[in-house]
Amino acid sequence: MAEADPRVVLERLIRERGEDYAGLSRLIGRNAAYIQQYIKRGSPRRLAEEDRHQLALYFGIDEAMLGGREGGDPAADLVAVPRLDVGASAGAGALDPEERQLGRIGFDPLWLRRLGISDGKALSVIRVQGDSMTPTLSDGDEILVDRGDGAPRLRDGIYVLRLEDTLVVKRLALSPAASRVSILSDNQAYPGWPDCALSAIDVVGRVVWVGRRLG
Repeated sequence: MAEADPRVVLERLIRERGEDYAGLSRLIGRNAAYIQQYIKRGSPRRLAEEDRHQLALYFGIDEAMLGGREGGDPAADLVAVPRLDVGASAGAGALDPEERQLGRIGFDPLWLRRLGISDGKALSVIRVQGDSMTPTLSDGDEILVDRGDGAPRLRDGIYVLRLEDTLVVKRLALSPAASRVSILSDNQAYPGWPDCALSAIDVVGRVVWVGRRLG
């Protein structure tokens, strides 16, 4: 196989990046042997368009290197998530992507899939205010909120809630009966609300990622 062969290119990338065949296969939603069979046995003869596109995004390369057409931009299909200024207004509609935008942040759709996120349109980036969730979340941190992962799928974790027209970020712990929930602060200096009725809280979405500036 010549160096320009997509199989050679992919095998080199796997070796250089410390990846493995099975992990990469699962990343694109295929069985564990898929990438190895493609490289070693030539089956399939060509990568499917979606597989090629996802691999190019993951490795940050032009799709042409994997057998696609020249000029494909791996950044072109990043999911543009609105970054919202919730500090200006934290009332009803504070996570409406059409309002109070500070800009947008591009996220790799493959990376989002690995977080279990299937609907990029349900995402927002907002700012943490206060220190009630330290050390997990600090004042000024920016968090990725999945509004598609709210009350219907509620489980233990960190969520954005709307309490009395104010957005708060708290840890939720469900009771074994799953009809009651405790609203907790990771900072022990702040009180929590134990044993609340699920019907009494308004869950906006689950916090799935945090970013912060260092230094």
